[in-house]
Amino acid sequence: MARRPVRRRPRPRRAPWGLIVTTLLLIIVALLGWRWLDAHPQHNPWAPLSLSDPIGMATGGKLAALREDPPACRALLTQAGVRFGTLPSIGEGACALTDRTSLTGSAVTPLQVPLRPREVASTCAVAAALTLWLREGVQPAAQTHLGQQVVALDHLGTVNCRRIGGGADGAWSEHATGNAIDIAGFRLADGSRVSLLDHWDAPDGRSAFLRAARDAACDLYATTLSPDYNRAHADHFHLDMAARMGSVCR
Repeated sequence: MARRPVRRRPRPRRAPWGLIVTTLLLIIVALLGWRWLDAHPQHNPWAPLSLSDPIGMATGGKLAALREDPPACRALLTQAGVRFGTLPSIGEGACALTDRTSLTGSAVTPLQVPLRPREVASTCAVAAALTLWLREGVQPAAQTHLGQQVVALDHLGTVNCRRIGGGADGAWSEHATGNAIDIAGFRLADGSRVSLLDHWDAPDGRSAFLRAARDAACDLYATTLSPDYNRAHADHFHLDMAARMGSVCR
């Protein structure tokens, strides 16, 4: 007689424990990461920008987004207690100034100090970055390297209807639309002045202060140019909010 084939019972499938454990670990890491971002909005690209937060990995991108939304930018300045004024649009073409926000130096808020020789108007994004730079970058660096606070900023202006390099051809400078500011020096509480032209390579804390201030600006502005870039910037920091991917820090 022919033997009947023995039917083997199918083995029970084993649970893919490795996949389950990996999935659970990824969920836990994601939840912990989200909780960390929620507690550190300066690093969270989805959290609204606040000028009261410290500088973080997402701050520069959030400031850049303000280029296209001056009303939202000015609302942030108001929320932070920053004194500012708005001026009517002027100019035309490549030199049209449609966003003119003027910071007003105030002794009642740590976010800003007077601008010398006079107040100037820039785009609101440039002004918002300036307030954060002062509080989170300039003032801590001044205290660390100079033992005192900055009480005023010396500038070379914001608006200049010209192309980059001053020639007849080429891309327009961010100064053409007031989307930049040039900082030449810092007035200190003891009445002294630290300037880029005189103290960039000074053999003391003034040089360290200027470099720390430059590095802090790089976390906020789309473009930060210093005396290390070229001779044309030997006497000032050029800070702008150009529309570009990433940032330039030199």
